[in-house]
Amino acid sequence: MTEQQAGPPYPTGPQDALTDVLGLRVGHAQRIGDGHLTGTTVVLAPEGGAVAAVDVRGGGPGTRETDALDPRNLVQHVEALVLTGGSAFGLDAASGVAAWLEDQGRGFRVGPDPAQVVPVVPAAALFDLGRGGNWRARPDAALGRAAVSAAAGTEPGAPVAQGNTGAGTGAVAGGLKGGIGTASAILPSGATVAALAAVNAAGSVTDPRTGALYGHLYEDPTALPAPEVHAAALRRLAEA
Repeated sequence: MTEQQAGPPYPTGPQDALTDVLGLRVGHAQRIGDGHLTGTTVVLAPEGGAVAAVDVRGGGPGTRETDALDPRNLVQHVEALVLTGGSAFGLDAASGVAAWLEDQGRGFRVGPDPAQVVPVVPAAALFDLGRGGNWRARPDAALGRAAVSAAAGTEPGAPVAQGNTGAGTGAVAGGLKGGIGTASAILPSGATVAALAAVNAAGSVTDPRTGALYGHLYEDPTALPAPEVHAAALRRLAEA
């Protein structure tokens, strides 16, 4: 049997980010300090909205308005998507985004007046409660409004801040610091495919044998930390 060869990696877009998809903008807002370690990220669609779909998984998903994305339902476009910390409480951030969109007259028309709109803003939350020290420190409508305002204030195709920002501010992945990440690829057809993720995973993000991040192993299997560096990291992790 001949082993199947992997194709060459696709080139990235100009920013290697979700904003390489024409019309999408991304904004973050976060609260850090005084018991806070949380935030919200908003993906803002161009005026008129964008077609969206959803696949909700997990044993305890925290979501809002994702049912509107079912193709059997009336809504065909969304104005924005929200990723947020704060677990179920943090979904309140989407209310601030919806209020901002209503002020702009953007949303699903429900009456003859152009101002009579209902913005469709699906949202998903990750669990970061108490990670800043205060259990009640979580995103709210004001933080959602700040995040969508930040998105609207960016230029099309702008770079996207990554790491400990927005919904990734209080994220943890496998006992290490999580965060926001984004990437893009340009297919041979010319189409751009991109992703943005707030990583708050329970599983390990490192190879336990070598201490290398799995992402680095896929990029370069030889990019391994020195054994003494790995051993020191294991000691610090055990102490923590």
